[in-house]
Amino acid sequence: MSVPINRFKQALGEGRAQIGLWQALASPVTAELCAGAGFDWLLLDGEHGPNDIPGLLAQLQAVAPFSAHPVGRLPVGDTRLIKQYLDIGFTTLLVPMVETAEQAAELVRACRYPPDGVRGVGSGIVRASAYNRTPNYLAEADAQISLLVQVETLRGVENLKSIAETPGVDGVFIGPADLSAALGYRGQPTHPAVQTVIEDSARIIIEANKAAGILMADQTLAKRYLELGFTFVAVGSDVGLLVKATNDLLAAFTTARTAAGTVPSVY
Repeated sequence: MSVPINRFKQALGEGRAQIGLWQALASPVTAELCAGAGFDWLLLDGEHGPNDIPGLLAQLQAVAPFSAHPVGRLPVGDTRLIKQYLDIGFTTLLVPMVETAEQAAELVRACRYPPDGVRGVGSGIVRASAYNRTPNYLAEADAQISLLVQVETLRGVENLKSIAETPGVDGVFIGPADLSAALGYRGQPTHPAVQTVIEDSARIIIEANKAAGILMADQTLAKRYLELGFTFVAVGSDVGLLVKATNDLLAAFTTARTAAGTVPSVY
């Protein structure tokens, strides 16, 4: 029994666009429901979603029967957390707030077993190895792990070229919400100045032969990003879809008042 091929990593390497959906509700039921829609990947958000390790495990189990590839976003690039995310079965990680090539290189090492990295060896008792039913797991696991780093600060943008060129980094995700705030346009991710930085960043990432990723619920902009060469694009979130649907439904039946409004968001 071999370690399953990471089809998402394979697709990024081949330049095939992958359409994703953000999961922030920390619900196995919601994750299962969204996976059934046929998205290429689902982002299980441990940074801003109310997730913990047992909750993420339940969501991984819920989406396992489907083709949607689960990507785990950590709250921070901590070696101990990376180990736990990998051990429960994530094979693709997204790490926020990466600002230097040195930081990216340390994250690569955290994803790999010694002697190439520092990932703790506990494969005999974890889900990642099918609870030690995958005899070749230790030999094959590193090759199937995909590391995506998130650049969303001015320092990160300044160091983007060296970050993207870091060996072992498979893709760079541009965080439009934090980036817009860093540029002085908080809550305005579609501002022309922000869009210029995003488009310039995409070119740098692609020139480094790495996959470029982003989240954007505005469908026109999301399609624009795909045209620019972004490879993994999340086009909305479970929260955003539910908020919009409930607002629209109430508005259709309300005459004396309007449904609650929402602030424009990348989600």
